Amino acid sequence: MLLNPPAKINLGLFITEKRPDGYHNLETVFYPIPVTDTLEVKKLEFETLPFRFQQAGRKIDGNQEDNLVVKTYMMLKEEFNLPPVDIYLDKRIPMGAGLGGGSSDAAYMMRAINEMFELGLSDAEMKSRISRIGADCAFFITDSPAYATGIGDILQPINLSLKGYYLVLVKPDLHISTHEAYSGVKPHQSETDLRKMAEVPVKEWKTFVSNDFETSLFPRYPQLSAIKETLYEMGAVYAAMSGSGSCMYGLFKRPAVGRVKEIFSDCYVYSCQLRK
Repeated sequence: MLLNPPAKINLGLFITEKRPDGYHNLETVFYPIPVTDTLEVKKLEFETLPFRFQQAGRKIDGNQEDNLVVKTYMMLKEEFNLPPVDIYLDKRIPMGAGLGGGSSDAAYMMRAINEMFELGLSDAEMKSRISRIGADCAFFITDSPAYATGIGDILQPINLSLKGYYLVLVKPDLHISTHEAYSGVKPHQSETDLRKMAEVPVKEWKTFVSNDFETSLFPRYPQLSAIKETLYEMGAVYAAMSGSGSCMYGLFKRPAVGRVKEIFSDCYVYSCQLRK
């Protein structure tokens, strides 16, 4: 089975509370974008090991057993006594970018296993299980726009479409860990209901939609602030940091990728027209 796990951007992100368990509650809107990895899963015949894992593309540090795709399979294997599988992952979504690539890979692994072995898990059952792997994994079970609360695992569908807008991603050679990002935030109750974004023109978002991580990370990494400012100077109707990572994005009414690649020649740059 061949799948293409997509990335996501965060449309606004407010850190509202630090929980007793050390995690943080937040409010955000997850929006899927057509930047994808490639995941292939096959049954393994006559194999004594539980899995075989091969990885290409962007290098992933650490042991195979720590990869979220492998963790997802091993969790399901323990519950459903699954046979061995052959896993191939071509990693193209930048890591440490706030684009959710690892979470998407894990969710799509669960979707693949559920279908391949006819486990009969509903979307709700898959979301419950995959949330054990990562907070925002559940979003990628259905990967449609959603208003997220809790630690990113409580999802509410939102009728929001950016169809026709041009998306530009710019990621400098900078990795921001989740721990580093959260270490500087000051939780606060939001005065903005992000669900209202669907009712307001995108060009007005910058007056009330923001990402709390920018407040603490921009002074530490001024190149991120400079990228956001440049995206606006180039005509973006809205620009922001995605999630807690180092990727900035801009939404444009017209194509801008040629100029962006020229200006940010030392960065990862991706551009596309959003189709839904």
